[in-house]
Formats: sequence, structure tokens, C-alpha cells
Amino acid sequence: MPDEPAADDARATGQAILRVDLDALAENWRRLADRAEGAECAAVVKADAYGLGIAPVARALLEEGCETFFVAHLSEGEILRQIAPEARIFVLNGLAPEACPLFVASRLIPVLGSLPEISEWADFCREEGALHPAAIHIDTGMNRLGLGMSDLRRASDLMTAFSPVLAMSHFISAEDMSAPRNRLQIERFEQACAELPPMPASLCNSSGMFLEEAPFLDLCRPGYALYGGNPTPGNDNPMRRVIDLSTNVLQVRDVAAGETAGYNARWTAPSRRRLATINLGYADGFLRSGAEGPLGVDVFAAGHYCPVVGRISMDLAIVDISETAPLKRGDRVEVLGPQISIDELAAQSGTIGYEILTRLGPRFRREYVRSAENIARQDDIEASSSSE
Repeated sequence: MPDEPAADDARATGQAILRVDLDALAENWRRLADRAEGAECAAVVKADAYGLGIAPVARALLEEGCETFFVAHLSEGEILRQIAPEARIFVLNGLAPEACPLFVASRLIPVLGSLPEISEWADFCREEGALHPAAIHIDTGMNRLGLGMSDLRRASDLMTAFSPVLAMSHFISAEDMSAPRNRLQIERFEQACAELPPMPASLCNSSGMFLEEAPFLDLCRPGYALYGGNPTPGNDNPMRRVIDLSTNVLQVRDVAAGETAGYNARWTAPSRRRLATINLGYADGFLRSGAEGPLGVDVFAAGHYCPVVGRISMDLAIVDISETAPLKRGDRVEVLGPQISIDELAAQSGTIGYEILTRLGPRFRREYVRSAENIARQDDIEASSSSE
């Protein structure tokens, strides 16, 4: 496990520590920008930058040269605007009724995905006598948000009232590089763009950037890969690890064969075992499904993988440490890090890495690392944010 600064503080507070390597984040963005073959590389920072913290993440990406960001909600865009006063900020979830003035006040760009949204934005722009920018979301098979092919002609007529700055769609299965629907979506998107006024286009998410014939177009929108998730499942991860998560042992006990552990006695000791209770539970994003998933969740301690036994509870989990070197109260264990990746923990928990990231709990002590000598904690980040 990596060196841990302020270990005495961690032991005293009992908090789990989430360490975010901002240098690794910046390098991941550079790798993706280089891969984009001349297309602009944006950054998706919705859901509090996938759980890592939007303020430090956005600042690191801005310093690296990122100029365009995507969020999901208007409220996220308003927060990001305070951090990134000059950036282009797109709001993926579209235009809520009567929200036009709020978008313009914060210089946010709505991603319009229906005729009612486009019509409302067009009417607002006519009333203001201004060609405010907007993006156009085209549905190429997700059936979630976006214009259908039958909407394009009417949408095109309405776009004369505002400035359409981006046409975009979203891959359904880009992580499955052999899926025929990837090519079908590319073709549908090309057909749709031909029906609209000329504007820049965007289709690639993280995994889309690694397709054999990736449609980089004018702009790419990576998210998961920025934060160290593997955009190429089944292959080596081309991205650097960004986060480490560790927590401490609260108590160690020996149990006899036949004794149970955790709620509802779902685990029974097959022989005499040594158990450690760790300071992490489902309120922290350590999913309750983990101990009952298809593989079973491990933590890493004292050079060994240690299985979680019994049900994970709100604040605590129980780990079988019988095969490790002796652990004691206050010792730390790795939950995510060099030995356990985001994608590995997700597979053990029966979910995907996106959920692991976005459920990272607010009770962690967050440490933002730029080098071995420069670590900023969450309270410092929040203080600097509030002063802007």
C-alpha cells in the first residue's frame, strides 16, 4: 500500500481515507486528448466528478488545458461555473420548463433532446433577441433522451432562432468492441447530422474512444476513464489509477467453528477463524451486495487478500483475517488501490465501476495528491472554493 500521510490523524478520527491522485487524473486526460487525433477532449464531471470532488478535479483538468466540461444537472453546472469561469459547460439532462434564464445567467449550454425543449429555447432566444448556444441530442438507439429521426426536420427549422454548437449522441455498448450496434449507431448519427444545420459533432464516450474505428469527430466526452476506470473491459487498463481507499480495523476477535457473523447469520465459521471489524459500510458506498455477490468482496491487508464475511452493514464490515499476518486495532486495510481496482471491486460486488465511484461516501477524509510533498485535504478545498 502507498505511504499514508497523517496516519495518526486517521487513527484518531477513525475515518476511511480516500486519496485522489490529481497528477494521475491529469495524465489520463492527456492520454485521452492525444488519442483523440485532433478532436477536442472534454471531461465529464457529473455526479461530483464521479464521486471524487468536482472542485479539485475541475481545477486539475483546467490546469492541464481542458476547456469543455459536461455535467448532468443545472445545479451541477452552476457549481462548476464558480470554479471554471471561462469554460464551456454543457448540461446533459436538458432543459427543464422555465429554466432558460438560469442557463443564460450562468452561461451554461443546455443539451436539447426533444422538440418541446428546442421550441422553448428558440422562443426564449427570440424574445431576448440573442442567439444563445445549445447542443442537440440525437437518439441513435438508447431510447432514453434525444430527438428521433422523425423530429429532425422540425428541429432544424427551429434552430434558426439560436446557435446550435454541438450535435451529440451516446453509445449503447461501446465497451463491447465487437457489438454490431456500434457501427449501426455511427451510421444513424451520420444520417441525423446530415439532416441538421452544420455544427461540430460528438459521439465518443470513454469506451468509444477505444473502438477500432473510433468516431472521434470534433469532440470526445470521456468520463469513467479519466478517473482510472477501465474503458476496455477484458483487456489491460490503459489508464492510470487515480484513487486509493483505505480504512482501519476497529476490533479483532477469534470465533469458534460453527459461530456466525453479521446480520441474519448469513455466514458460519467453517473452523476456528480470526475476524476483524473494519470501519466501512454501505453508507460509505461499500455495497451491501458485496458480501453476497458472485465472487465475494476482498480487502487487502498485510500482504493477503481477506474476504468479507457476513452481511455488510451500514457502518461496518467483517473481514476474515485468519490467513494474514496478525492485525490489530488501528491497522489499515486497502479497499481500493494497487491490489484492488475499481473494476475488480465492482465485479466482486455484482455491479459496475461507475456505481462504485459515484457511491463513494461523504464520510471519507479526502486527500488530493499532486506530489509526495503536496497533499490538500477536503477542508482546504472547500475553504478555497467558498472564497471565490
